[in-house]
Amino acid sequence: MTDFTELIDLAAERLGGAVLYANDDFFAPKENLLKPSAPIFIEGKYTDRGKWMDGWESRRRRTPGFDWCIIRLGLPGIIRGVVCDTSFFRGNYPEQCSIEACAIEGNPDVERLTSDEIQWTEILPISQLKGDSQNPFAVEANERFTHLRFKIYPDGGVARLRVYGQVVPDWSALSRRGEIDLAAAENGALVLTCSDMFFGHRHNLIMPGRAANMSDGWETKRRRGPGYDWSVIKLGAKGEIRRIEVDTSHFKGNYPDACSLEACDDEDKKVDESNISSLAWKEILPRTKLQAHTRHFYEEEIKPAGAVTHVRFKIYPDGGVSRLRIYGTIKGSED
Repeated sequence: MTDFTELIDLAAERLGGAVLYANDDFFAPKENLLKPSAPIFIEGKYTDRGKWMDGWESRRRRTPGFDWCIIRLGLPGIIRGVVCDTSFFRGNYPEQCSIEACAIEGNPDVERLTSDEIQWTEILPISQLKGDSQNPFAVEANERFTHLRFKIYPDGGVARLRVYGQVVPDWSALSRRGEIDLAAAENGALVLTCSDMFFGHRHNLIMPGRAANMSDGWETKRRRGPGYDWSVIKLGAKGEIRRIEVDTSHFKGNYPDACSLEACDDEDKKVDESNISSLAWKEILPRTKLQAHTRHFYEEEIKPAGAVTHVRFKIYPDGGVSRLRIYGTIKGSED
């Protein structure tokens, strides 16, 4: 769709995102807005309030104004773009939408978030929407935000809202912890690119928690020729790798035969598909056999490589991995 959709969805439910309040959700509940699944339509399904719709839908407005809801981002960060998905809303979608954002530490309640003390910053001005469409909007805002106020004009239904951006954690707090997962999405890591992700998205590798099932991992198609599959991860912070976990949970007949890990220090270079092969990769974990549906832990096998910024994870020849954890210390945190 657009480049920003390759980033992390900061509002995703599995990262802790939630719709905390809506001024009206008469026809369809506000919680649908952040559901991870793609919206669906069920012909002939009705509730006692009207047609069942897989989204957030307010009643028909008979007075001037707009409808709105407040969203807590699952992870704080810099927003690069949003997708306002109006799938299946054809005669009942909003004409326009806008988004404001704020940054509040802690866990503010609805009373505070709806009070006049909150200073909201407009990140998406009033913009036209199309019905039954994805509606992507790039956002130019370089501030770290934690909450959104999503407005629809004048009323209607939106199936999903995706909020893509770069995670910006509390670095001072992370540094005090000592060892952290340098490859965790919640700590600012990002899977930049991969050789293939036919069955499972590459970002699943660095999501929090254990995988729910096989679809919640990174899985490539069956390789019919020589070679291996790979993914490149930009670590949340430059650090020294101490331990690695490779989790193949749920992958039983389709786990990789082996894996390996390399790392490099390219803090000042933009790493992408065009220069991956030319980087000075250092072997961290040599090619190592894997087992089905198993959490593999490596510590003594790790080769020291100093402070690094990126890792390249290889699987031989193909298959699926639920999670990759790369534990280490942030450069300077031990000084």
